Amino acid sequence: MTTPDSMTVFDRALVRRRRDRAVPAFAEHAFLFEEVAERLADRLEDVVRPFPAALDLGAHDGVMGRTLRGRKGIETLVACDLAPGFARKAGPLAVAADEELLPFAPETFDLVVSNLSLHWVNDLPGALVQVRQALKPDGFLCAAMLGGETLLELRRCLYEAEMEVSGGVSPRVSPFAEIRDVGGLMQRAGFALPVIDSDVITVTYADAFRLMRDLRGMGETNAVLARRKVPATRALLFDAARRYAERYAEPDGRIEATFQILYLAGWAPHESQQQPLKPGCGEIPLGEALKGSAERLP
Repeated sequence: MTTPDSMTVFDRALVRRRRDRAVPAFAEHAFLFEEVAERLADRLEDVVRPFPAALDLGAHDGVMGRTLRGRKGIETLVACDLAPGFARKAGPLAVAADEELLPFAPETFDLVVSNLSLHWVNDLPGALVQVRQALKPDGFLCAAMLGGETLLELRRCLYEAEMEVSGGVSPRVSPFAEIRDVGGLMQRAGFALPVIDSDVITVTYADAFRLMRDLRGMGETNAVLARRKVPATRALLFDAARRYAERYAEPDGRIEATFQILYLAGWAPHESQQQPLKPGCGEIPLGEALKGSAERLP
């Protein structure tokens, strides 16, 4: 499903292939997914209710499912990933499917959890609508995705290096959603009581090449349709690495890489949920309230 105002930014077939290639060695590069899985699980602990039927959307190798094992009253956990290789590793109940074309019947799950996968979706509004439809009334979405400040250091250094080496630029790092936009998308998708917040995870590396190696191992390298289809040259990569070291090195020589994590939470609507008051139902007239405020001013 594609909404009229959605854009095709990512090559989803390439995302699938890169994820499949990452499967054999993913555990060696999964630290970010493990950390965010724990943070999502902690957020779920604040919700005082069980979730018997849950969907792990964008499951990768099942890291989120392993983190949730024995928690929140989950009796059935279905794993879903774009890459068949990851789906095979994610758990006994798993399906390879696209987040933009979910194969689940309406009102199937009490919980949908998604750990660092939705930032690769072209039609995020449509995907969120499908997630909401797959939830039972009063079902809960708890998700994390990469935000717009992610890899800002690498993005800047590659941009400057390509301008110097090639005399022009192309997308070298995939774009990510901004926090100010995601809340509106949740409301448009029909979620009740949406909450969006973010935090930043800073990771240090010996050099930019180690960072890029980790991104390949995660299956998180650039898949923008408008990218140059030829690999980056050695000259470009070495120039970007030099700039990175000069600009972002710590006193010990290691470089920092920023990962902004956006957290999305919202409920499938249900009559039991808190509702906003209707306009005009207040007991104190607005004019009286403003008058009282003015009288208290010095």
